[in-house]
Amino acid sequence: MSTPVRGALPHLIDATLFYTPTSGGVRRYLLSKHEWLARHSQLRHTLFVPGPENRGEIGDIVEFKSPHLRAGYRCPWRLGDLRSRLIELKPDLIEAGDPYVMGWQAAVVANRLGIPSVAFCHSDIINVVQNRFGRLASSVTSAYLRLLYERFDKVLAPSQVVANHLTEAGIHHVHLQPLGVDAEIFTPDRREPRLRERLGLRPETRLLVFAGRLAPEKNLGDLYAMAEILGEPYHLVVIGGEVASRLAPRVSMLPYEREPQAIAQLLGGCDAFVHAGRQETFGLVALEAMACGLPVVAYQAGGLAELIDNSVGALAPPTGPSALAHAVRDLFDRDQATMRACARARVLERHSWDAAFRQLTRTYARMLHRSSLMAEDAALSTA
Repeated sequence: MSTPVRGALPHLIDATLFYTPTSGGVRRYLLSKHEWLARHSQLRHTLFVPGPENRGEIGDIVEFKSPHLRAGYRCPWRLGDLRSRLIELKPDLIEAGDPYVMGWQAAVVANRLGIPSVAFCHSDIINVVQNRFGRLASSVTSAYLRLLYERFDKVLAPSQVVANHLTEAGIHHVHLQPLGVDAEIFTPDRREPRLRERLGLRPETRLLVFAGRLAPEKNLGDLYAMAEILGEPYHLVVIGGEVASRLAPRVSMLPYEREPQAIAQLLGGCDAFVHAGRQETFGLVALEAMACGLPVVAYQAGGLAELIDNSVGALAPPTGPSALAHAVRDLFDRDQATMRACARARVLERHSWDAAFRQLTRTYARMLHRSSLMAEDAALSTA
């Protein structure tokens, strides 16, 4: 395995298919990571992602021309050219953010260059496949992931539930790497005080919110049914559509917001965050809501169950909309001010980006055989 040239900044490349103008948690992870590394580390960082054209040859985001699939996602097909472009970027470490085409090509390039590689398993694929297609399909998926991930030096999982599923599949070099939140952007101070007026709602309305991709696994039907079961004075806001609209008497849709500051304003203007996903690998948007001072209601399933307890919200059995509605009513029978303060404090204590990226940078340092990659540590050592 090669070692970076002494005195040069090691070059980290994040390669993933999970990056589109409207994608969610993975995109926010990569952009937050890019900003943090620029301020706090001795790493040069490049994002290598699909795009409509080959762009950004010198920039921090390099796009590789890839055909459009669906929901804004693209998949490269000129794999020889893709590998050549990755090699031309001269990485010292590659992180693959998907277990598909980009993951395989990142592993091939890392092996060819003799550099360390890490795979970040952002999706609980094994569980998703089992729930949709049964145990046989899940066994095939596990074998596929073993074949891919044995090519990487480390496999990172954002939650214990994902780490457990990977380990049970026979993947042994799995390490827990939680995600985090920018608590300076997602804060109760950045709230939209006139959100109810904007939505044409009464001031006493109890405003529930969900934000994220409007994908089948988010179980939005459960949220819509929950809102109808709850009735007055509850109203559900869903952030992530194409245009603002009133979907039902107690459900409003707001457009997707690309800027985190805009999401924080909308979250902060609501009373509680609700999530009907049963297969979340981590639940980054739930943490962002907690950072804004919102208690969270979710099913007791997946990574969300690792983030939420009675001090910061409520967990419902994953049995359907009635269970969610019951948990919401229970939430509003408790002290709202205390829960909001506890939700914010939980994020500051356990889930800041600073803590997450310091842990990740220490992992990179060990893989690169560097004692430290943090800029402030290096400055202290030379003072």
